[in-house]
Amino acid sequence: MIRRRTPALPLALSLALALLLLVLGGAGQAQAVGYRYWSFWDLTGGKWTYATQGPSTARPSDGDVQGFRFAISEDSQHAVQPRGNRDFASICAKTPAQQGKKRLALVIDFGTPADAPSGETPPTTRTACASVPSDATTAEALASVAKPLRYDTNALLCAIAGYPQTGCGDQVTKPTKTTAHPHQPKPAHHGPSVGLLAGAAAVALLGAAAIWQARRNRH
Repeated sequence: MIRRRTPALPLALSLALALLLLVLGGAGQAQAVGYRYWSFWDLTGGKWTYATQGPSTARPSDGDVQGFRFAISEDSQHAVQPRGNRDFASICAKTPAQQGKKRLALVIDFGTPADAPSGETPPTTRTACASVPSDATTAEALASVAKPLRYDTNALLCAIAGYPQTGCGDQVTKPTKTTAHPHQPKPAHHGPSVGLLAGAAAVALLGAAAIWQARRNRH
């Protein structure tokens, strides 16, 4: 009677490889999708609120403060607010009121290097007081103090003062960040990841089981 041997080793290694791919694949999925774009803000009650209109249709009043921020954000609820001075009196202190015109204080925040497209460096955040006709839109006020502006075919604001040079509302995939205590440095990471160690351990365990099974079949 011929005893058929079970192909234990190939089977075990196949299972180990599948488990390893699942472990490593799960680790690689810890990412969040966002968009790199200019967000538009109104200063309401001393706080920034996400604008309900686009700059090409919004018609602010004399004395209003509006802001623009370039950053990577998931959506309007998680958009990053403009930084810097937002006080109308100080921003427009040197721009006198004129008949038939309005003054609009603009805060233009070009973001951080982490938000910048590859190969570009964000300019320093700046403020400007735009003196424009009383019926002017925010886009017209912005164009008077921060040219060149760039728009896409759908009238989406892509660049202010020429920044960024390319791209417009591009989708960005970024690793999920681990929140650390503000007074503690993030733990240093040395050596292989936990996922890799778990995968290696699975391969070793199943490999040992396969060897044991193969020896058993020889008897």
